[in-house]
Parts: sequence; structure tokens; C-alpha cells
Amino acid sequence: MRAHEAGALHGNDAAPTWLPYPADVNTLIDGLWSRTTARNAEGAVEVGGVDVRRIAEEVGTPAFVLDEADFRHRARSFRDAFAAAFAPHAGAEVYYAGKAFLCGAVARWVEEDGLGLDVCTGGELAVALRAGFPAPRIALHGNNKSAGEIRRALEAGVGRIVIDALDEIPLVDEVAADLGLRAAVMLRVTTGVEAHTHEFIATAHEDQKFGLSLTGGDALEAVRGVLEAEHLDLVGLHSHIGSQIFDTGGFEVAARRVLGLVADIRDELGHIVDQLDLGGGFGVMYNTQHTPATPEALASGIAEIVARQCHELGIDVPHLSFEPGRAIAGPSTQTLYTVGTVKDVRLGGPHHRVYVSVDGGMSDNVRTALYDADYSCLLTGRVSDVAPEVVRVVGKHCESGDIVVKDEYLPGDVRRGDLVSVPVTGAYCYSLASNYNHVPRPPVVAVRDGAIRTLIRRETEEDLLGLDLG
Repeated sequence: MRAHEAGALHGNDAAPTWLPYPADVNTLIDGLWSRTTARNAEGAVEVGGVDVRRIAEEVGTPAFVLDEADFRHRARSFRDAFAAAFAPHAGAEVYYAGKAFLCGAVARWVEEDGLGLDVCTGGELAVALRAGFPAPRIALHGNNKSAGEIRRALEAGVGRIVIDALDEIPLVDEVAADLGLRAAVMLRVTTGVEAHTHEFIATAHEDQKFGLSLTGGDALEAVRGVLEAEHLDLVGLHSHIGSQIFDTGGFEVAARRVLGLVADIRDELGHIVDQLDLGGGFGVMYNTQHTPATPEALASGIAEIVARQCHELGIDVPHLSFEPGRAIAGPSTQTLYTVGTVKDVRLGGPHHRVYVSVDGGMSDNVRTALYDADYSCLLTGRVSDVAPEVVRVVGKHCESGDIVVKDEYLPGDVRRGDLVSVPVTGAYCYSLASNYNHVPRPPVVAVRDGAIRTLIRRETEEDLLGLDLG
């Protein structure tokens, strides 16, 4: 455990070893906050030119505050970086992974900024189509697509359906035949790569639900099945190794294995696979432990890997596609909370922990409980010159595991009514939100150029009661 600079008797010594003691507890740490986040002359934090105190007054808390300029800048950065890196080859395109966070406005931003859209359920597809997203630029994923979801996707004219299992091949073929068309499909290949991430967000090792095993032979069998199907066109292969990945090492192994399959398909079946999707999973900075790579570094590194592997295998570099979601949406958003109860809990002797309760919790951010995720936080409604204390930010739900931020420094005078923001909550927080304890879900508001725009309104008790027909 880390000792307090003034001695163990003067502070909470429950801080993990990686958490640095802040020189100034009011500082916005570079990389944790969106591009337009700053403190104003009054000491409050502004996002998109909007004071968080104004946001709290006008829309209430908790609230997801999305920096539109930041989101769109990140989307364009990935688009441009991968296009440039693969320009000497067959090119590359970027699909935004809608599962990270999707609403009508986001779908329109993604379309306007020239990205495709990756959806994995009929509900996500419905949002995209209602927003007017061009169906040929949509890819439908999912490990258990229903016949209805497949039919709706084909009727809409989606650009590709990513087949995830052997028994899905005849299902898609049957729906396509019934509609009198040919379905463009990719095959999701499980490459056996163990991504260095949490077990539940590593998706390319063998013992999990996604994809067609390369080592077990299912992937090549699936290729044969698609090539023999009367109403299917094999447009490429897909591989996704997991999430919150900070380097290209895993991509190197995955690319080598899936490109080896491309060579086998050419040699054994005489079919040329000219498209390859290497998924996404690019990591973001949730706290000072994390050092994510830039889109440019990722793109150039993966392009070098793919070109080298193709050269060694004697195959042409296919057209590449990628699916960042978290890396675009995550850092663009912060969750604004109001502090309620503050407890200084004695742990024996000089040891203690300060619990800061906020008006949200696991209903708007279950990732800490689900993935053991680490977050940071900041006092955003004011500044303080009181010495920092390590706090644990917790929610209002009836669960001991209702923890939002496990460990972070806040000023020792944090009190009821203060505004606290948790950064990097744009990915998977609203998407995983629930009504646990019958708590209505927060709104999502976009801020830009001094204006606030509600993208998703706050749920009300009337919304919850309206579903109860008993």
C-alpha cells in the first residue's frame, strides 16, 4: 500500500500502488478527458463550451455528457489513419461498432463522416435504418441471429452478414432464397489468439461462444458450405480478438492465422478471398495505468503486419476493414453525478476509506462490477485547495458491488451537493444500462459550441410503470 506523503496518520493509505498522489487534485489529466473539456475562470469544468453546473441545472444528474466534436474527430481520425496506411495496398475502411453506443444522432454523424456501421442485433439495425443510414454500409454481426433479423437485414440491403456458426449457413441461404436474392456474407473465424484483456472481453480464444474454429476445422468447412450454397456470396473473412487491446501483438498472430486460411482457400478450393475484417478492440485510457496507441500507430503497425504476412504466403493484400467502437465513443463522454452521502469508514487502527455516494451507479455503469473495470473521477463543479483523500465512488443501489470508481483522489472536503464527473464512459455504459432497483436510465446529451442537445431523454417513473401491466 502507498504511504501518504504526510505520513500514514494523515491520510487514507488504501490507495493502490499504481495510483499516483496528485500534485494538484483539480487538474484534468491529459488523455482522460475529451478534447473540449477544460476548467473555466470560475473553476468549474466546461465541455463543448458548456459549464457542467448548467448541465446539472437544465437536464439534471446523473447524465451522460457527450462531446460531439471529440466523437467526430476520433471517428475521422480512424477513418483517415487506416485509409492512409492501406492506400499502397487494396485500401481499408472503418466501421463504427454500434454496440459501444448507438442512437439516431450518432448513426447520422458516423454516416456523414464516411464510416460504415457495425450492428449486432435487430434493435441496433432498427436504430440505424430509422436514422437513414445507408444499408449497403451496414454489417450485421451476432452469434445467434434470428431468421427475422436476417430477413430484415437482407430486405434492407445490408452490405454484409457476418456468419458466426455452421448452422447459420443454411439459415441465411434459406432466407435469401425466399427473398429471391443472393446474400453477401463474411465468416467469423476464431483464430485461437488469447488477447491480453479481461476474460469476458477476449473473443478469439477457443473456449467461448463466438466464431468458427480455425484449428478445429470448422472455418474451412464453413467456407466450403458457403461456396456450395446457392444464394450466398462469400465476400471475406472476419476475425476479432477482443477488446481494450493496447498493442498490435495479438493482431500479428491473428492476421498470420487468418491469412493462412486465405491461402488454404485459394490452394484447396480455388477461391480468392479479397476482403478481411480484423475487428476492433482498440484500447482507451480509463486511468493513468493505460497508454493507448494512436490511430496512426495502430494503422501503420497493422498494415506492416498484414503486408509482411501476405508476402510470406504469396497472396495479395486483401481489402481490410476495422471496427473501432470504444476508441471512438469512450473518451468522448463523461458521466456527471451529484454527490449524496459521504462516509469515512474506519478499517482498524489508522486505516480508513472514504465512500462517496452518487445519484447513479451500476444502473448506468455496470462495467466495474462486470469487468472489474477501473475508472477515474474529478470534482467538476468547483476547485478545492484541501488536501486529497483516496475515495471510493459508489452508487445508490442495494449491492455492495455497486462501485463506480474503486480508487481515486478527490479533495478532502468533497461533500453532499458537489458535482463529480467520471470520464471515458461513452462506450458500453449506456448500452449496458439497466433499471435495477427501478431506477430510470439517465439521459445522453451532446454538447457543442455552447449548446446542449438531448440525444436520448431521461427515463421517468411513468416509463417504468407503463411497462407493468400487472
